[in-house]
This record gives sequence, structure tokens and C-alpha cells, in this order.
Amino acid sequence: MCGIVGLIGSRDAAREAFLGLTTLQHRGQDAAGILTYDSDGFHRVRNLGLVESVFTRENMATLPGAMAVGHARYSTIGRGDLIDVQPFLIGYPFGIGMVHNGNVVNCASLADDLRNKSRRHLLTKSDTEVVLNIFAEGLSRSASVHNAEELSFDHICEAVGHVFARAEGSYSIVSMVADQGLIAFRDPWGIRPLVWGKRSAQPNTNDVAEGFTAAHIVASESVALGFLGYEPVRDIQPGEVLFIDLKGNVHTRVLRQEAHRPCMFEWVYFASPESVMDGAPVYGTRIRLGRRLAKPIRRQMEERGLAPDIIVPVPETARIAAIALAEELGIPYREVLIKNRYIKRTFILDSNEKRQKAVNLKLSPVRSEIEGKKVLLMDDSIVRGTTSRKIIELVRQAGAAEVYFVSTCPPIQNPCFYGIDFPVESELIASGRTHAEIERELGADAVIFQDLQGLREAISESGGKNFNPCTACLDGKYPTGVAAAAAFAKSRHADRVPDTK
Repeated sequence: MCGIVGLIGSRDAAREAFLGLTTLQHRGQDAAGILTYDSDGFHRVRNLGLVESVFTRENMATLPGAMAVGHARYSTIGRGDLIDVQPFLIGYPFGIGMVHNGNVVNCASLADDLRNKSRRHLLTKSDTEVVLNIFAEGLSRSASVHNAEELSFDHICEAVGHVFARAEGSYSIVSMVADQGLIAFRDPWGIRPLVWGKRSAQPNTNDVAEGFTAAHIVASESVALGFLGYEPVRDIQPGEVLFIDLKGNVHTRVLRQEAHRPCMFEWVYFASPESVMDGAPVYGTRIRLGRRLAKPIRRQMEERGLAPDIIVPVPETARIAAIALAEELGIPYREVLIKNRYIKRTFILDSNEKRQKAVNLKLSPVRSEIEGKKVLLMDDSIVRGTTSRKIIELVRQAGAAEVYFVSTCPPIQNPCFYGIDFPVESELIASGRTHAEIERELGADAVIFQDLQGLREAISESGGKNFNPCTACLDGKYPTGVAAAAAFAKSRHADRVPDTK
């Protein structure tokens, strides 16, 4: 999972890319980079760290141009070294820069083909570099076949079709081609999000570049558009290509469209609450997730004699759902886990040890409000159980009489191969364990999960009756082929110390 942004027609594209990445920082905290283009060529700044630490006044001044792509990295493949930091760049044909959100499941076999059949030497283990080379290969082939002196939208569509034919998995891509324009496309299932916005030139303003009547933005989430003053045009459709040339002309075409399967974890955890994704508001979905949990909780209260005194959210993603649940059950809502705002999101840290240490620093319980009470803790999900176990322990140490742990997401029992960081089944606390075993493992007096129907209803209420998000990590029904999943999981952990329970 990463945050991506692309701009064209902006008088200060690099600055807007920087601000856009700042609004998408929650999607990746490992590294960041921006690539721009002007008449002098490509200009790039990238480094490890948060967006605000990577970019300075000095290095931003080295990024001129009205076209830019940016990336905030959440590492799921590779070691996380500087060489893996996007945007990536290739010199032929034309000169192409690219950023990518998602995971290409058959990356290893594609990389082998590129090396052995196409004689393309890959410099990283990143699937983005693989997609970039496949796209470049397709673009070169298309232009050569048609004896083209200039790049056309048909050539671009043929190159993207080359990617669609070979790459399995999830990928939302933003790319720039030297002297041509900005390209964006989304995998045929639309697993990862991508939204397009526009800002028309206004009288007496200076925010649209010379020669353009409007500036355009493509980003992972609509929160970036609103912050920068762009009006949403629409989500990029599954299997669609968008091309905006250097004259500001817009070209779109759907090349291949499968059943739309956007990742449910965007609404449960990953996306910013301000965002609207594929027509479904994140904030409203989280409210409904909280309300729908009231039914199984009431049932457990009756069957097991549970009697929570307070409902407490695990900061911060669960806050919205916890408020809705408290309203539904008529139980007081209390924020008694105080968050240190300078600690990273613990889920996306890359080792069990780091997550445990981060929880110790991240949350401080308010003992005076917890002591002697039966506390219902609410979190967005339970993945490995590392964070959940530690939070339950903290609340018990603060004097809670009983601790119930509630998840807005059903039990995660299967690996995700599409960009969420649990590609190995053995890491998942709900995999292969009974409900009673999960409760013992976490150390909770009760654990209550959202049911799958409740989750689907909460998301689809805004997305429409035919809205069918990907729930493969819950039910094992993957929208794409995952035959190469074992190799993908191996590559994910090749350079890392495996997590332990």
C-alpha cells in the first residue's frame, strides 16, 4: 500500500505534489519521492523517511516543471533501501517516470522473463520497476510497428494493454512521458484506488501553467484533491487509461474491465476518513460498521453476561465506529487511551519487535477512568494480534475489571497479495484458531468480530447495490489469479527477519 499523486498543468507541480503526498502520508511512511519534467528534462528528489523530512526548501527548488509524479512508500517488496524508493525512471523510449500503488503477484516470473527474454537488466526487486519495463517495452513495440514519429493515445493504450495482459494483481499507476504528458491507469479489477480531479484556470490567479486551461491531478485518495483545491472529476475506472497531453487535451479509454473488486481494507483501516472512494464515503462507512456491530455485541451480552461500562476506541481509525457503537448501545464513550501523535502507525511497521515497542510509546491509559470498570475496546481490525494483545495488557494494568475486544472487521484468515502487509498465512492470529483460542491468545475476556455480511452492507450502502469489494483475506475468494502467491510471499520476506508470535 502506498500513496501516489500525479499532476499536469500546475504552475508549481512539485509543491502541489509535496502537499498531496503530505495528505497521503498515512498510506506510507518508509520513504517518499517526487519526479518533475520541464524543457531541461527530468528532475528527481527521493529519500527514506516521512514526506516532511525528505523534502526541503533547497531540494524543492530543484524540481521545476508543470508535470510531476510523487510517491509515499509503504514497503511490501524489497529491503526498503534508497534504490527501491519511487518514482522510478527509464530512459527509453521517450523517457518514462512511474509511481505505483499495489502488488503484482507474478512479479518474480515477469522479472525472469524481462531478464532472460528481453535482456532487460533490473536494478531492484520492486514490482514497480517490472511494470515500468513492461510498459516501456509495449510502448516501444507499438511505436515501432506503426512507424510513428510521435506518440499517440493508441500507442499508449497498446502499451497499457501489454501490462494488463501480463501483470496479475493490483496496480494503480501514474506515469509521465517526456514531451508527451501524464498517464494513469488502474488494474482491470480496480483493487487499489485512483481518483482524478481538475482545477480550471481562474481570472487573476496564477495556479495554472502557461498553455493550459486547467490543471489536472490523479491521486490515491480524494483527500488530496480537496486540500489542493481540485474538483473531483471521477474515479479512474477499473481497466481504464487516462492520458492528458502537454496541450491539456484529455483522452480516456477502458481497455479491459472485470468485476469491480476494490479492497475492503481501504474503508476499514487504510484510507483517510475525509476520502470518498469509488463513490463510498469512508467516514459514513465507518459509522455503519460501528452500528452493525451492535447486533452481535448485544447477542454476546445476553449469552455470556457481558456488561461493558465504557466503550473505548483504539486510536485513531476506530474512533468513528466506536462513537456510532456507543450511540447504538447507549453505553458511555470514553477516550482513555491517549495517543502520542509522533509515533508511526504500528500496523505498517515491518517487524513484530518494532510494533511492540511502538505500542508502548504510542498509547498511555487513563487509569482514573479505567480502574474497576469493564472496558469494551474497539479497533478497526485484528491482524497479527501483536498490537491488540499489548493494548489489552495495558488496559488490564490500568485496573480494568474485564476487557472485551471488538473488531469492526471480520476475522482475517487469509493472506493479502494486493498491497496490504499480511502475505503470509502463519502471521494471522485468526488463521487456524478457534474463537476461544483467539480470546486466550489475546488475553481478552471476550473477542467479538464484525460478520462478513455486516461489513459488506456497511461498505456497499454508499457504493450501490452491486458494489462488491474484495474480501479475499476474509473468505479466500481472490479476484485475480494467485498461482504465483508462494513466490510473491517469499520475495516479500527475502530480506527481512520474519515476524514471530
